[in-house]
Amino acid sequence: MNPESPSGPLRGLRVVEFAGIGPGPFACMLLSDMGADVITVDRPGKKLGEAHNITGRGRSVVLADLKDAVAREQVFQLLEKADVLIEGYRPGVMERLGFGPDAVLARNPRIVYGRMTGWGQEGPLAQAAGHDLNYIAISGALHAIGPKDGAPVPPLNLIGDYGGGSLYLIVGVLAALRESNLSGRGQVVDAAMTDGAASLMTNFVSQQMRGVFGETRGSNLLDGGAPYYRVYETADGEHVTLGAIEPQFFSEFCERVGVPSELHHAQHDRAQWPRLHDEFARIFKQKTQEEWTAALEGTDVCFAPVLPLSRAQMHPHNRARNTFVEVEGVRQPAPAPRFSRTPSQIQGPAPKQPTPAADVLQRWQ
Repeated sequence: MNPESPSGPLRGLRVVEFAGIGPGPFACMLLSDMGADVITVDRPGKKLGEAHNITGRGRSVVLADLKDAVAREQVFQLLEKADVLIEGYRPGVMERLGFGPDAVLARNPRIVYGRMTGWGQEGPLAQAAGHDLNYIAISGALHAIGPKDGAPVPPLNLIGDYGGGSLYLIVGVLAALRESNLSGRGQVVDAAMTDGAASLMTNFVSQQMRGVFGETRGSNLLDGGAPYYRVYETADGEHVTLGAIEPQFFSEFCERVGVPSELHHAQHDRAQWPRLHDEFARIFKQKTQEEWTAALEGTDVCFAPVLPLSRAQMHPHNRARNTFVEVEGVRQPAPAPRFSRTPSQIQGPAPKQPTPAADVLQRWQ
């Protein structure tokens, strides 16, 4: 890591992260990519230098026994100079450690105190254990994802941990930072994955109220119910995606692949959806994924092949945009989003050695 010359729009921002898993580290990775100086406080004996710890990239690690008075005071000194604190423990843990919001804001009244949990800081489930799948289960999101005749499908941990968690935490922290710059006063940001996942479902709540989104999986526009917005198998057992929602894109698809003319105007006739699906499935099974990519990629039919991670890195579009970059021999996703004047950059891999708290305090003078 090179904190002396970071790039990005958050250059100069000082962040103290209390080590955790999942959405907290990912949020701090994004902040670091955008130029923030992120210091992770971890326990003594923590093994560092794991080359594939991509979400741990671009920060310094301070090892501190929070039960030791000297170490505790050093951490408080860091927090006095910090702009943001990020923690992802169960409610009450930071208070028991002596680093709850009241204690920290007393030492630094302008700090933004970001709290990342699954259930939130309060509520009947606040103290219960849980993971992404549990949090999105009560938001309505999980119920909506999966096949019509099967159980809901876990969407990795993208909706709870990262979409409803990390990204909402960052939005809240940056908003609170702006307000702190105006008022001189910090505040607590309570980012709960249940809240974030529910927020992500806003459009579908609206659609349900309009009567155009049903609760039966696989029966709606965006859940695989519509034959023109779903995944199809190809002749070689691979898969491709079709997203021809707009009438002009649907029409172009029909023309390009030879859909029978009597079905060209059946896009929004739900009674015809089973027939359209069967016809599209039959057509896509006639060629391999590579052949369909050569025929349809880059056209207005809204097409893309379904690629595993190993092949996604080699896709020509991703290569042209440098969507994946290499840091000390480790191929990984590049910083996102992109800025025209203050470009983000990866500030280095996950650290191999801890940094003494005194060194951080010296550079944060």
